[in-house]
Amino acid sequence: MTLDRPVAPNPYDLLPAVPSFTVTSADVTDGQPLKDDQVAAEGNTSPQLSWEGAPEGTKSFTVTCFDPDAPTPSGFWHWVLVDLPADVTSLDTGAGAEGADLPGNAFMCRNDGGSKAFMGAAPPQGDQVHRYFFVVHAVKEDSLGVDSDASPAVVSFNLAFKTAGRAILHGTYQF
Repeated sequence: MTLDRPVAPNPYDLLPAVPSFTVTSADVTDGQPLKDDQVAAEGNTSPQLSWEGAPEGTKSFTVTCFDPDAPTPSGFWHWVLVDLPADVTSLDTGAGAEGADLPGNAFMCRNDGGSKAFMGAAPPQGDQVHRYFFVVHAVKEDSLGVDSDASPAVVSFNLAFKTAGRAILHGTYQF
């Protein structure tokens, strides 16, 4: 069996347009390979992220990491962090560790690997280059209205109605 297939589109290009703002990282360079500790087999360490310029009226943030290049119809969610307070504008390296002490009422939902944490890159060996979209979503409400048992799809559905802006950074990885 071969995994040859077309490259998936940027999933955020398929959503309704919202204002953009800036996200940067000491650990991820946009469009470049992820560091070893951001790979599942070598650390599962979430990257440092900082953001600025969120739209006025932002009341909270949701941070996600999504791989649209996984060989599934729905991609693969690596990280879902919900309800970060609006005054939080950065996350330290490793903030996505299971059981991490998060600010305010923030919490993590289960990723597609089954843990409530960041899961590092883990594409199939020999597959095409995978893209890992680290996205900071500015949310119009204090709470997204989900709990930690919500699936990434339900979180994304709620974001469709509550996103005020979006900041995107992506890394790549190929095994």
